[in-house]
Amino acid sequence: MTGAAGAPATAAATPDAGTGTAPGDRPGRIVALDVLRGFALCGILLVNVEPVAQFQFRLEPPPGVTLDDPSGWLQLLVAQRFFPIFSLLFGVGSSLFLASAARRAPRPRVLLLRRLLVLLPLGLAHQLLHPGEALTFYAVVGLVVLLPSSWLPRWAVAAGAAGLLGAALALAGGGIALIPGLFLLGSALVRYGVVARFGSSTRVPLLLCAAFAAASVPALARQLDDLPASGFTTSSAVAGLLLAGAYTTGVLVLLRTPAAWLLERAFAPLGRMALTNYVAATPVMVLAGHLLDLPGSRSWATVLAVCAVLLPVQWAFSVLWLRRYRQGPLEWAWRCVTWWQRQPLRRRTSPEPSGAAR
Repeated sequence: MTGAAGAPATAAATPDAGTGTAPGDRPGRIVALDVLRGFALCGILLVNVEPVAQFQFRLEPPPGVTLDDPSGWLQLLVAQRFFPIFSLLFGVGSSLFLASAARRAPRPRVLLLRRLLVLLPLGLAHQLLHPGEALTFYAVVGLVVLLPSSWLPRWAVAAGAAGLLGAALALAGGGIALIPGLFLLGSALVRYGVVARFGSSTRVPLLLCAAFAAASVPALARQLDDLPASGFTTSSAVAGLLLAGAYTTGVLVLLRTPAAWLLERAFAPLGRMALTNYVAATPVMVLAGHLLDLPGSRSWATVLAVCAVLLPVQWAFSVLWLRRYRQGPLEWAWRCVTWWQRQPLRRRTSPEPSGAAR
C-alpha cells in the first residue's frame, strides 16, 4: 500500500475467517464484502419494487404518514440506508480492482477506465425499465471522480471524501449527491488497509457499531419530526448514513461470531452476483407490477410478497450457478470486456457443497 500520488492502492486480503476463498476463486477474495453486497441488495430490492412497478405509494410518503403506515417504517429503516452501503462498496471494489490490475498489467488505469465505460451503456439500457437506477450514476461518477482520484495520495482521497459528503448533506440534502463522497470513502478505506483487516478485527467494528447506533437515535428522532418529507431533507440523509454505518459495522461484528456461517450462506451468493441479480430483478418487478396490478393496489403485503418470493429465487439461482461457475453471467461479461479477452468461467474444481463464497 502506498500513499504516493500516482500509485494505486495495493492492499490485499489474507485468507482467514473473514477473507476466505473458494476453489476457483481469485486469490484474496474478501468474503465480508460479498456478504455486505448481498445484505445491501436485499434492502435495495425492497425499496425498488415500488418505483419500478409504479406502485401507488411513492418512495416519498404522502402527507400525514405515520409509523402506523408501512411506508413510514420503510423511510426510517430501509430507504437511504442501503444505497450508501452499495455505493461505498463500489468504491472499495474499484480500488481493489485497480490494486489487482496494477500487479498484472502495465497500465491498470486503462483497465479501470474500460471497466467504468462498459458500465455506462448497461446502465442506460437498464434506465429504460428502471428510471433512476444506480449503474449510470456509478459509471459517470466513477469516470469523473473515482478514476482521477487514483493519482492522488491517500490522505487527499480521505479529505475529498469528507468534503464531498459534507457538501452533499449541506447543499443537496443527500441522495445521489452522496455517491462521489462514498466512492472516495470506499477507496480511502482500501488504501489505508482498513478493508484488508475486515476479517481480523472485532473490537473496532463493535465500537463503531455502538457509536453509529447511538448517533442514529437522535438522527432518527429528528427525521421522525418531518417524516412526510423523508427523501428530501438533510435530516433523513444524515439518519440514513448513520444507520447504514450501524448496519455495515454490525454485519462485520456478526461475521466474527458463530453467526458468520449463516450470514455467509444467506448473503454471500447474492453478493457475488450482485450485478446480475440487481439487473435481473428489474424485469421481474415490472412483470409483477402488471400481473398483480401494483400500480392500482394499496396493499403493502403484495409488495413485500414480491420481495419474499424474488429474493429466495435469486439466492437459489446464485448458489446453483456458483457451484459450476466462478462468476455471475453479467460479472463475467463485465470482466471479459474490461480485460478485452475471454476470461475463464467454469470452475476447475468443485466448491463446498453449501454454495458459500469461501
